[in-house]
Amino acid sequence: MQSIVRKGFRTALIVIAVPIVALLVFISGLFIYVNATARPIHPEPKNVPSVANAGPAPAWAGAVERGREIARAGVSKQNLPGLSVAVGAGGGIVWAEGFGFADLEKRTAVTPATRFRIGDVSIALTSAAAGLLVEKRRLNLDSVIQMYVPEFPEKQWPVTVRELMGHVGGVRNDAGDEEALEESCQRTGDGVTRFAGDRLLFEPGTRFRTSSYGWILVSAAIDAAAHEPFFTFMRTQVFEPLGMSATRPEAWKEAIADRATFYHPRFGGDTRYGPESVREGDHSCFAGAGAFLSTPSDLVRFGLGVSGGTFLQPATVELLQTPQRLTSGETTEYGLGWKLETVSLAGAPAKMAGHGTRRDFIGGSAYLMTFPERGLVVAVTANTAFADVKSIALAISEVFAALNKETRTAR
Repeated sequence: MQSIVRKGFRTALIVIAVPIVALLVFISGLFIYVNATARPIHPEPKNVPSVANAGPAPAWAGAVERGREIARAGVSKQNLPGLSVAVGAGGGIVWAEGFGFADLEKRTAVTPATRFRIGDVSIALTSAAAGLLVEKRRLNLDSVIQMYVPEFPEKQWPVTVRELMGHVGGVRNDAGDEEALEESCQRTGDGVTRFAGDRLLFEPGTRFRTSSYGWILVSAAIDAAAHEPFFTFMRTQVFEPLGMSATRPEAWKEAIADRATFYHPRFGGDTRYGPESVREGDHSCFAGAGAFLSTPSDLVRFGLGVSGGTFLQPATVELLQTPQRLTSGETTEYGLGWKLETVSLAGAPAKMAGHGTRRDFIGGSAYLMTFPERGLVVAVTANTAFADVKSIALAISEVFAALNKETRTAR
């Protein structure tokens, strides 16, 4: 009897172990294959091609040259197809340059005019639109969302526009790579239907949890408060006044000039293993949560306008860029559509307000950084998901901040 039990036990172990071993062998083999077939797109940083609109002003030449080295090193080390950079200082753009390829197959160069998917950076743009409506007393941040979006049913707790903007509203997030991208939304409110029936994940104000769906609701609220389509309001009231001529919503299958080709890492979300074409789809349903194409130059124009006090009233900017406080008393590192952080810049702490991409299915990466106290704005975009553009933007910010410090000291 014991012999039969031992034999049965060994058989069970074999049945369990064989699939596990096979899976491990498959994963190891896949890793070896991907690693062996990964070809560097730009093996030598110094040879990464670049296109700039014009040479920098003499005062910025040294910082620009160092910035180019940082950008080229990032493109080569991360094995990125292409990258674009813009820097604003002294109230204007002092450097804009594209690196690498907007399209690998065609070997099309990235230029400062190349449009990228900016994903969650769209939220900062949408936040400014909400700020405009607050100034006009047409949007009340403490109203429940159903005041503006009645198609979103009441939940087990009330949730306000402010809570949605601060990512403390309890609305769930999108499904990432599994998100449905087959449908097009003609109305901003159409995007609400995919999550309208879901319960809130937690009582609003008690937790911080990123939610792109929450910002679809905010976009719909802007639509209602403005009494005109959301994308029209963004164009006429935000983009055109700030000279953001390259920024627009992406339309699936529509030919858009200067649009980059978008990629995704072949393996493990690591860009070093090389890119593959991203899953195509329609992002219109995400509205102000992630539907925009833009350039770093346009993002810098936006950042300069907001932080420079020429677009929104200073009190409104402070409202949008103040960390939210949970019911526990804990503060978040997030305002109303703005990521907030203190970083070391030129040897001293510097307050940064900006936004970066999060979703991995858009085929792009972007980061916008504004340093209002330094008068500095930096934006970096790439045409592949999972690119670490934040570290590149920070390194470039350091170079320009250091030059600013030297200039002030010399005076």
